[in-house]
Amino acid sequence: MKKITLIIVLIGLSFSCSDSFFDLKPQGRASLEQLSNKNGVNALLIGAYSLVDGVGSGNTGRQSTVSNYVFGGIASDDAVKGTDAGDQPEQSFIEQYNWLSDNTYFLGKWWHQYDGVGRCNEVIQIVSGELVKDMTDAEKTQVIAEARYLRGFFHFEAKKMWNKIPYIDETVYVAADPNSTKIPNTEDIWPKIEADFKFAADNLPVTQAQKGRATQWAAKSFLAKSFLFEKKWAEAKALLDDVVKNSGKKLVANYHDNYRTTGNNNSESIFEVQFSVNDGTNGNNGNAGDNLNWPYSAGAPGRGCCGFYQASHNLVNAFKTENGLPMIGTAVDGSLDTYNKVDLPNDQGIVSSAAFTLDKTIPVDPRLDWTVGRRGVNFLDWGPMPGSAWIRDQAYAGPFTGKKWMYYLAEENSTTHSTSKRNVNNNFRMIKLSHVLLWLAECEIELGNLAVAEGYVNQIRLRAKTGSVQDPTVTYKVEPYPVGTFASKGADFARNATHMEQRLEFAMEGHRFFDLVRWGIAEKVLNKYNAEEAVAGKEPSGRTFSKRGYKAGKTFTAKNLYYPLPQDEILNSQLDGKPTLTQNPGY
Repeated sequence: MKKITLIIVLIGLSFSCSDSFFDLKPQGRASLEQLSNKNGVNALLIGAYSLVDGVGSGNTGRQSTVSNYVFGGIASDDAVKGTDAGDQPEQSFIEQYNWLSDNTYFLGKWWHQYDGVGRCNEVIQIVSGELVKDMTDAEKTQVIAEARYLRGFFHFEAKKMWNKIPYIDETVYVAADPNSTKIPNTEDIWPKIEADFKFAADNLPVTQAQKGRATQWAAKSFLAKSFLFEKKWAEAKALLDDVVKNSGKKLVANYHDNYRTTGNNNSESIFEVQFSVNDGTNGNNGNAGDNLNWPYSAGAPGRGCCGFYQASHNLVNAFKTENGLPMIGTAVDGSLDTYNKVDLPNDQGIVSSAAFTLDKTIPVDPRLDWTVGRRGVNFLDWGPMPGSAWIRDQAYAGPFTGKKWMYYLAEENSTTHSTSKRNVNNNFRMIKLSHVLLWLAECEIELGNLAVAEGYVNQIRLRAKTGSVQDPTVTYKVEPYPVGTFASKGADFARNATHMEQRLEFAMEGHRFFDLVRWGIAEKVLNKYNAEEAVAGKEPSGRTFSKRGYKAGKTFTAKNLYYPLPQDEILNSQLDGKPTLTQNPGY
């Protein structure tokens, strides 16, 4: 057969040679002509969507995963790096506020966000071109709206990380010209992010046939979130009211339905990142960016790697209740809160083979045990969490595991990838109606409507009270705030209560650090947390135990409100020998 083929080729060369014969198309790469049709445009758009999960730009994935567990989680008071002291030192530097511009995590995140921006711009350029003949104007407009929604998202993620970033749209982006994207970062780009989300909100449908595509409600919610970061309370409220009244979304009955595969794309979901497994791929479609964040035991979910992203004692203590309410004070920065004065009982310093009985009589919010794994409490359907046997280095990282992304034993294999039980199809809920309700509470407080804000917070607390519980042997006690509490205790208490509710509701979801920054309380909260988490803990019984001693002396300063721009990107931004990107202050 090889000889026959060769003869045919030679005959072709002898009798059919022409200039066009040598005009070969690049192999393995689609041409502009091939992409300039409905199928090609859709393929490009799906390529842009594919980066929303934070995986796929050539970095490790964990540097840019949509959960933001490094930048939004371990940099906050919700979580510690976990694992042991020597693993992934770049994460340790971030946790301890030792931020240098050559940290590969910053570069990986930047790289991913602007890869996403580039893909969105290519979609807009091609669908707007004259070569696309098989799409109606309405179809083209919807594609542009989806691409601008995604472009707004990628810029939004970068903006909350670095603040000073360049905005790159289709009018300046040229894929073949690296210099085209060398845009200064001196302009505040919030108005351009707003414009992308506004165009999307005006042109997207209220529902989509395919799950995971952006809708009008997703765009309005993200536009409102942009306004929250800018403290444009009235503008945000108008959009959020619209979502609540007209989207048809409703809170699901059970809090945990938002954190298991069977609850994917439920009635509460406004926009979620779609994960899939056993789909003919290598597993990277299944939450691969978080594949380090599993218990360190072959008998646990994930089946044995790697022990990262563990809950802090501070977070666990935050779920304690008194008369069913959080143990908080009237200071907006939480400095008068009392929940962290005495620690919840735990097995810190006690090996799994030693006797241990957890005191379950202390009342806690039931969301605690849907969020955190702790010894002696049921871990989904895996039985009671056994303690240090699931922890890589308990002395270093503490006794608690994360839980929201874990799967049920009965669902193993159907919800996990065949070659890695750490790649799962449990979607990441980026925006839920619960977000919208608590954002509305923020707006109402700032607009002077404390009673209305209290009502939104109480909707969330009532769901926590009436929903299912993880372990019936634990004393769960959660109540709505008595009517008039916000008004009687004042606006700062209302703010603090709303902040706490967002912490409890969305703990370990990568939002906490960015919320503290936008609320203007990061420096006070995180320095108090570092000081308290560094010293010995004390249980109600009087037992003392070691916490995270490595946090001693770690200080959060004003420069840490934003991360340093990657030094490589500053160097790469040079035009005529001068960088177009300016580093953030203090780095």
